[in-house]
Amino acid sequence: MNTKLKIILDIGPLAAFFLAYKFFGMFEATAAIMVSTLISLLITYWIEKKIAIMPLVSGVVITIFGTLTLLLHDDTFIKMKPTLVNLIFASILLGGLYFKKSLLKYVLGSAVSLGDDGWRILSLRWGVFFIFLAVLNEFIWRNFPTDFWVNFKVFGMFTLTILFTLLQLPLIKKHGSD
Repeated sequence: MNTKLKIILDIGPLAAFFLAYKFFGMFEATAAIMVSTLISLLITYWIEKKIAIMPLVSGVVITIFGTLTLLLHDDTFIKMKPTLVNLIFASILLGGLYFKKSLLKYVLGSAVSLGDDGWRILSLRWGVFFIFLAVLNEFIWRNFPTDFWVNFKVFGMFTLTILFTLLQLPLIKKHGSD
């Protein structure tokens, strides 16, 4: 899949959520992210004949929590979705380390070449980062207005993730196999 299409499919649902929220409201935004996520997953599968685990888990959780949000007319569920997704990813990575498996290698192994120590350290860092994002999301949605939370979800989490990724480059360079 070409890079531009991959970026569109990755950020499209988030952009749909943000725009629908700004123009219509939370419940329309919830429906928009549910539909656009499904479309994104279907296009990805159509092109690649597979779906990576992280988008698939996110899609399942979005569908469940989005449905609860819409059926119960309670935006608490969609606000909790990032917390749950981040805790699932943290549990997978840290649980893998507990069992002496660096599961991040299975996700990034084709893009990044690291030795065993590098994968272990990178998995630990990402696991802790996902916990940090979960706790931060909980703090923000419970203590700030919905407008603030939406901006944090769309721009804050994305920015923090990009910065965290960039901060991992020295580790990747130090422990890289190539």
